[in-house]
Amino acid sequence: MTTPISVPAERRRQVAGALRARLPAHVANSVVLSDPEDTRPYECDGLAAYRQLPMIVTLPTSEEQVLEILEVCRELKVPIVPRGAGTGLSGGALPIADGVVLSTARLNRIVKVDAYARTAVVQPGVRNLAISEAAAQFGLYYAPDPSSQIACTIGGNVAENSGGVHCLKYGLTVHNVLRVRVATIEGEIIELGSEALDAPGLDLLAVFIGSEGMLGVVTEVTVKLVPKPAVAQVIMASFGDVITAGNAVASIIAAGIIPAGLEMMDRTSVRMVEPFVHAGYDVDAAAILLCEADGTALEVAEEIARMTAVFEGAGATAIAVSQSEAERMRFWSGRKNAFPAAGRISPDYYCMDGTIPRKQLARVLQGIEQMEQTFGLRCSNVFHAGDGNMHPLILFDMNQPGEFERAEAFGAAILALCVEVGGTITGEHGVGMEKIDSMCVQFGRKELDAFFEVKRAFDVPMLLNPDKAIPTPHRCAEFGKLHVHGGALPFPELPRF
Repeated sequence: MTTPISVPAERRRQVAGALRARLPAHVANSVVLSDPEDTRPYECDGLAAYRQLPMIVTLPTSEEQVLEILEVCRELKVPIVPRGAGTGLSGGALPIADGVVLSTARLNRIVKVDAYARTAVVQPGVRNLAISEAAAQFGLYYAPDPSSQIACTIGGNVAENSGGVHCLKYGLTVHNVLRVRVATIEGEIIELGSEALDAPGLDLLAVFIGSEGMLGVVTEVTVKLVPKPAVAQVIMASFGDVITAGNAVASIIAAGIIPAGLEMMDRTSVRMVEPFVHAGYDVDAAAILLCEADGTALEVAEEIARMTAVFEGAGATAIAVSQSEAERMRFWSGRKNAFPAAGRISPDYYCMDGTIPRKQLARVLQGIEQMEQTFGLRCSNVFHAGDGNMHPLILFDMNQPGEFERAEAFGAAILALCVEVGGTITGEHGVGMEKIDSMCVQFGRKELDAFFEVKRAFDVPMLLNPDKAIPTPHRCAEFGKLHVHGGALPFPELPRF
């Protein structure tokens, strides 16, 4: 947990005055917020356990204003934290005490929807779901659908390379963005990618997507749109234990089936969601899988039949298939509301994000069960099971001394296990502040130095979202003193599997 730092009022007035002086007089006060009561709503993102009151918040309404803000910050050597809707879960938008938060919330215009090219050009403050709403009249939609899609913005999705329940078939943000327009720390506009199938030179678009605001500020995004399927149905399969359910996931993929979505929820998750959403879940199951087929009526009917046969062969205890669009949406609403539903059974929760090979699902779930005993905390598990992206929800009470620290240690142990089985410490939430120490587990010093060199290529003064995502040598050294003993693997106090 962070310890908030105060900034001298004189420094705040100096920077705020310089910013206002560079902006048109009639908008300066509304674009630059410096009073603590105005900046308080920006002190954290979705990882609310980490808080820091920002020195200044800026709310530009145009690309030109973004460039002016970046130029002033570069001249005064003030760090900048880009921010979207603040729905991120890794502390990527956590303010820096003596820095400026640059919010893109007011850059919220849908520039155009091209039904023939199947693209949309939008500003970064446009909500994820709003893109699909604008494209619906053409029978199109934007495929990546994070659980926060009603609120999260496309600029933040680009920063974190967000996914969603349909990313197995349709891909993450990186697979659905064609071009981004970026304001650099040098006050220039560059365009990465192209609306064509390829762009000249190195693929810097893929480098930029998922860079967590460390390389530049997004001012415009061109996304791919896909046709809305004629039919979609969801299977809800129940299982008597999580290991059997995990093996069933591998069986679906091994059968050559690529579902539109394949999600897993354990009993704890199901029982906290069902009274909240009334999704029709099997509360007696140890785990359920939600598996969607979409396409033409014939394609869906054939795929549902194949998936049903695989689940039955894998040991499903019950199978239900959605019989209407309303029922399909109800099945998904339970999964998408898993995080808020956690508040029904626990005062606080800590949402993790790691990715593992599908064949390791059962092993990792067993490991998490043992860790519950080690750390004395409950854990509810939800997964983008089809691509191995797991979201354990560690349940704790912030009012109980030491519980948050145990939750953090529990989360770090889960991430270390992900790395041990051949996975990664994040799938779609990013590193931010939350997982920066776990980067020391996954990567060696040479790799981390290479990451810093990429950042310096875009941000020579190192002012864009500094001290996030990539740990310094000093930080890794301090982390190693705590968690590596005599050259042993990280977290030797935990049972090995």
